Amino acid sequence: MECIVWSAPILPGKLEAWKAFAEEGKGEDYDRSRKRMGVVREVVSLMQTPEGDFACIFQEAKDLAKAFRVIAQSDDPYDVWFRDQILELHGLTPEMLQGPPPAIVAVDYHNDEG
Repeated sequence: MECIVWSAPILPGKLEAWKAFAEEGKGEDYDRSRKRMGVVREVVSLMQTPEGDFACIFQEAKDLAKAFRVIAQSDDPYDVWFRDQILELHGLTPEMLQGPPPAIVAVDYHNDEG
């Protein structure tokens, strides 16, 4: 499995809309979307800083590049809606979603006992 942790700024004035999106996006359509992408785990957290609000995302999939391509190119109504929301709330275009951003793994700790 491949993992990535990344963040996306929440555009100024969009925090309440982002919170609504996070709630509205849950459910069967979300589940089907992530299965199409091959994502086995996704965690999204809100991080508020003096520089602004950020969505911090952890994603795990067998093939992350494929997962990002699927969400960027899918014509499924939920995926189209999702991309529209990402553009409106974060300023991220489908082209920006074509592949995971490069990452340097500084720490990767896993405890199988817990």
